[in-house]
Amino acid sequence: MVKAVVGANWGDEGKGKITDMMAENADIIIRFQGGANAGHTIVNNYGKFALHTLPSGVFYNHTTSIIGNGVALNIPLLIEEIKSLTDRNVPKPHILVSDRAQIVMPYHILFDQYEEERLGKNSFGSTKSGIAPFYSDKYAKIGFQVSELFDEEYLKGKISRVLETKNVILEHLYHKPVIDENELLNTLKGYRDMIEPYVCDISAYLDRAIKENKTILLEGQLGTLKDPDHGIYPMVTSSSTLAGFGAIGAGIPPYEIKEIVTVCKAYSSAVGSGAFVSEIFGDEADELRHRGGDGGEYGATTGRPRRMGWFDCVASKYGCRLQGTTDVAFTVLDVLGYLDEIPVCVGYEIDGEVTTDFPVTIKLEKAKPVLKKLPGWKTEIRGIKRYEELPENCRNYIEFIEKEIGYPITMISNGPGREDIIYRESPLKK
Repeated sequence: MVKAVVGANWGDEGKGKITDMMAENADIIIRFQGGANAGHTIVNNYGKFALHTLPSGVFYNHTTSIIGNGVALNIPLLIEEIKSLTDRNVPKPHILVSDRAQIVMPYHILFDQYEEERLGKNSFGSTKSGIAPFYSDKYAKIGFQVSELFDEEYLKGKISRVLETKNVILEHLYHKPVIDENELLNTLKGYRDMIEPYVCDISAYLDRAIKENKTILLEGQLGTLKDPDHGIYPMVTSSSTLAGFGAIGAGIPPYEIKEIVTVCKAYSSAVGSGAFVSEIFGDEADELRHRGGDGGEYGATTGRPRRMGWFDCVASKYGCRLQGTTDVAFTVLDVLGYLDEIPVCVGYEIDGEVTTDFPVTIKLEKAKPVLKKLPGWKTEIRGIKRYEELPENCRNYIEFIEKEIGYPITMISNGPGREDIIYRESPLKK
């Protein structure tokens, strides 16, 4: 059975924890899109970790972790990440990498940095990890697949062709040093030696696994609102963040994805630029940021302070719909225990009219939040295992949001650890 764990919003919803938790009963965990530009924070018996490329199931001995063909593969970072686990006494995970995955080239990272510099105040707030230049090249058909590393003659010719255009841009647009062909070839030979032990025909491997009734988890990066088609374009990522893309980014039939767990935070946060209707500022935001997550709301990859906001029912309902949600995992609920009352965004006012439908970006920029305040529960909820034991106002908050978004909240995370989870029977669960 194939299950997907994806985000409803801007990313940072807590997908890493939910994947890590669900991986206990899974055989295979797959990253199917994105690169090392975002991180998943995991807290378990080995300590606290920020994963960037590896799937969040790498801490179990019984699992196979897969880097799918849809991932932007930064080979040195992957190898470094594996070492960072074994250096902290995590048993070496079983990892496979698709032979069709494409490689983040050293110049992708340079181009990302140079373009953000050039754009100045109009920049996209990129993590400068090379992701947009990587996907641009992939779809311009000048990317490098892992399988190509193993044919040196082919590689030489391709490097020569690709650098013709790259060096013109470096020299004349960015006024930066050009790339040497032989240096790049030697770098790629180093990449080949690093990645060789892990390379596999992933779609054939997964075809066998599905026939053997293995449990497979697809782990998404970021969330619906960062999807290049359905998100807050152009302030989006460069690969699809939707569960539907899991079939493409892993190489499996779409009808095999039976369960889609969409992760929502109990409040909102975002990293990078773009419309964020329920955003809060000043002391109110600082307090929530400081209390949020595990050790505060700062990017797992960049360390940047996240932008903070109240729960957004409009964005979350839209995010869940686009994902094809079967279950909602509601995270970091414990963080809100300090508030007397908790505002929730239930609508957007645009040009004097209120809507509960998520609009296109150009209208989103004009939207003002319509807030409803719910009473807080003013108590610590970590350690509670049964839904009925949560304070009444806490249950009311969950049930109010479930009704507004229209998707069943069946998991509630009330702390950073694997065991901090409450399972719930939802009346919306068919």
